[in-house]
This record gives sequence, C-alpha cells and structure tokens, in this order.
Amino acid sequence: MTAATAATAKVAAAAASAVAAERASMVATLIRLTGDWELAEDCVQDAVEKALRHWPEAGLPRSPAAWLTTTARNRALDVLRRRRTEQAKLAERALLDETAQTAADYDDRLSLIFTCCHPALPLDGRVALTLKTVAGLSTAQVADAFLVSESTMSQRLLRTKRKISHAAIPYRVPPAELLAERTDGVLAVLYLVFNAGYGQLERLLADEALRLVRLLVDLMPSADEARGLLALILFQQARRATRFDAAGDLVSMEEQDRARWDPVLTAEAHRELRRATRSGRPPGPYWLQARIAACHASAPSAQATPWHAIVPLYDALLAAQPSPVAALNRAVAVGFRDGFAAGLDALDALDADVLAGYHLLPAARADFLRRVGRTDAARAAYEDALQLVGEDTPEARFLRRRLASLPVSSGAVRLS
Repeated sequence: MTAATAATAKVAAAAASAVAAERASMVATLIRLTGDWELAEDCVQDAVEKALRHWPEAGLPRSPAAWLTTTARNRALDVLRRRRTEQAKLAERALLDETAQTAADYDDRLSLIFTCCHPALPLDGRVALTLKTVAGLSTAQVADAFLVSESTMSQRLLRTKRKISHAAIPYRVPPAELLAERTDGVLAVLYLVFNAGYGQLERLLADEALRLVRLLVDLMPSADEARGLLALILFQQARRATRFDAAGDLVSMEEQDRARWDPVLTAEAHRELRRATRSGRPPGPYWLQARIAACHASAPSAQATPWHAIVPLYDALLAAQPSPVAALNRAVAVGFRDGFAAGLDALDALDADVLAGYHLLPAARADFLRRVGRTDAARAAYEDALQLVGEDTPEARFLRRRLASLPVSSGAVRLS
C-alpha cells in the first residue's frame, strides 16, 4: 500500500466514523434551521464529499465531526443566501447562532425521530424515512429492505416528506400529554427496523436499530419502555451468530450453541432490564418480552429453561398488549411447561382464523405432534406449514429437515 493510498484509507475511515456518530444530529439541526429535508441531507453529503477531497492534502482536523458539521452548515447558508427570501434570511441568522444550535441539539435529534415516526404518516413511510434520514441508509439500501426498486422507494420517500409538509406535521418533540403515546409509536417503528430486511441487510438493519434505540435511551433516559426495547434487542443480538449454521440454515433456539451467545451483549441487556424498572411504573410490553428473553438467556441449557416463569410473563404480556402471536408463543410455553399434549390443547384453543397464513401455528403443532409420536398428523402439519413459506427460504429448509426426520409410519411406503 502506497503512502497516498494509506492516507486516503485513513481519511475514509475517519469520515465514516464521524458520520456514524454525528450524522443524525447534523441532519436534524439543518432540518430545524432550514425547514428543508432534502437540503439538509444534501448539505451533509456535500460536507462528506468535501472532506474526502480536502483531508488527504490538509490532514485530518482535530475534530472530524465538528469539521463536517461546520461545513454542512456553511453549505446550507450558501444555498439559503442564493434563495434571497425572507425565510432564508431568518434561517441564515439562526444558522449563525452557534449557542442556540448547541442548546437545541438534544431537541433536534429527538424531533427528527418523532417527526419521522409521526402517526399521521403511513407505517411503511415511517420506517423508510427513519432508515433514510435518521439511520443514514442510502435510498437503494432502503429499497432493498422493502424489496422494491430504488425509483419506487424514491417516490415513497418523496410522498412521505410531502405529507409532512402538506399536513403541517410539526418538527418537534411532542407535548407532555402526548409523549408517552407517541414514544410507543417510535419504539414500534424501531422494532420493525430491527426485524426488517434479509440476507446481508438483516445484520445492517439490526445494527442500525440497536444504534437508534441506544440514541433514544440516551435522549430519554427515564423512558422505561425504551430501555425495555433496548434490552430485548440486545438479548436477540447476543444470539444472532447462532441462529443459522454454516450452510445458512435456520437453527432452533433449542439446538443453538449457547456457549457462542455473546456474553457482553447479554450482560448489557440484563443491566438495561434492571434500569427499566427503577421508575416504579408498571412494566410495558417490551420490558415483558425482554424479561422472557432473559429467562432463555439465563438458562444454561434448553432443558433448564424456566418455563414455569415464562408462562406467567406471557400472561402479563397478553394483558398489556393482546396479540395472536404472543398467544401462540404462550401456547408453546405451556407445552414445554405442562407437557406436549397440554401444548396441543393450548394450540387448539387459539383462534385459527386470526393466525391463518402464519406458518408458525402449523409448525408448532407439527413439533408437538412429533414429540408425542403422532407421526402421520405431524407430517400433515409440516406440509401445511410448508405451504405458507417461500420455496427456498431458511424456514422452508428447516421444515423440510424436520419432515424428513420423521419415521416412516406403518401405512407409508418408502420409495428408493
């Protein structure tokens, strides 16, 4: 590697680190001061491009993030000057007020998150705008996460931004009487981000969701449910490396190598879970889900899982936030606590119409039928589950392996 190449690589790394740390703050501040979402994002991108040209010759500044922030602000100021409108003059004066900018930084970042996740916006628009504007993903990456073309995603983002303008959605942190309700909506969007994507994008989106929830906890340290969601994501991230085998096939939690679960993330999750109860407020849905995840994380083996503690947690979760998926998970927990026959009864008691099309219902039934030796019924349930998943997906391959592992029943004919 030549000296020039090494310098370029060092500059690129410094720029990437600074952008990762400060991009949301820079964009949020410029949106507040200019009222123009596109201008804010463009000016930040311009600042990065200028850094990549300037830093290799001039050397890295003492604070790359501060350099990028100042350059982006100056670029916005230049654009506003050219517009020659009264609004531009007012924004220019605000841009020159460094003290006001510093004092407003907290509200800027929160305002950006709450505006992107405003309930007046369509849900897919909220998720897409959060990924693009707060997380800093490219339009192409966001499009990949939604399995649509880049042009389609560009139009979706444009419509969402226009909705903010046309509906006069305020760029602010909600007032106190709306804060709890609106925070729940933000958390729902961030959890959707965590669960979105596929392949390589899955890891990227999971990492971005974790970063954004950490940011929200930093900005709102007394928000128990934000800490609950942070703990939940940390527990799930801790075992991410064991969810698939070397061939990319799904591994059930029961079969995962617990020695490979990340102890650092697990310990952090436990700490956040404890901190989320200090306010004395009743536990919310994310805290309860994190507590269930903690039961799994604390068990030294699958056989030692404390199902007697998990079932009451699902009861509390269903009372706090009724959900057919939570009800299905509770039925599975009952099966492991009280016996697989009891689990089948609990599954049969669920509303099958509500869960129609959800492959995990017949998959759970197939698993319990397999465990109680009802091979023919298990085979039929596995085939039902396979009808509800993609042809070549990790879920489909997992179900086929389970189906192939069933013993041949007395009435079946093995083909050679």
